Amino acid sequence: MMKLNNIRGIKVTKVRFTFYVLRFTFFLLLLTACKVENLTWERIEKDGILRVGLDPTYPPFEAADDGGLRGLDVDLAHAIAADLGLEVEFVYFGYDGLYDALATEQVDVLISALVIVPGQMRDFAYSEPYFNAGEILIVPTDEMEIMEMGDLDGRILSVELGALGHVEANTWGQRLPNLTIQTHNSAAAAVTAVAQSQADAALVDAISGRLALAEHPTLKRIPQPVTVEPFALAVRIDDERLLENLNASLEHLNETGKLNTIIAQWLN
Repeated sequence: MMKLNNIRGIKVTKVRFTFYVLRFTFFLLLLTACKVENLTWERIEKDGILRVGLDPTYPPFEAADDGGLRGLDVDLAHAIAADLGLEVEFVYFGYDGLYDALATEQVDVLISALVIVPGQMRDFAYSEPYFNAGEILIVPTDEMEIMEMGDLDGRILSVELGALGHVEANTWGQRLPNLTIQTHNSAAAAVTAVAQSQADAALVDAISGRLALAEHPTLKRIPQPVTVEPFALAVRIDDERLLENLNASLEHLNETGKLNTIIAQWLN
């Protein structure tokens, strides 16, 4: 009987020990999660500095030379920091090193013309998009019949050879039997073909297209984009409070027209 009681006592002790270990482990995990989440924004507020990582080799979004750092993302970072009552500190990295820099806490946020990548969402979180770099249609200013891709049947569409616009055009070519696709060596050349009446429309990315329009006042872009390629800010997955504040700032900048002003300054 004593041997049986000892066995029961050992089993009870093991159960209690396992319970306490599990409870302690859960407490540590919860404490760690809260600590990571709270300290990032608290540290930013305390220091008054938002550390922004970017690759300064992608004009007009970011470029650095003897004249300093400038670009659409640079102005956006300053506007967000000012909106949050912070100063901005820029840290340069190569494009391939941006996410590693964020993961190792060398910066608080990435603002560097980053396309939302679903595969990165296990470790990182994205803000609401602030710019769509997808494909757009460019047509002559007096063109009133072309409002979307479906209106191009029987027309000539110029594209950059091998670019995403070319891929999209080929897809539409299967739906529109009388669409003629004209290829060029660059997006600028594709737009120029429309300006010279060699094509009825050009399908190019929003960045190249909007920049090219500055050189061709006889052309316009169709407001509705053909494809979506959203640019967004990136933070670590645990920095929920920081992400909330960044999204709130982006919303405020959009509502006040400041975001559109920054975009127009660099792309119109």
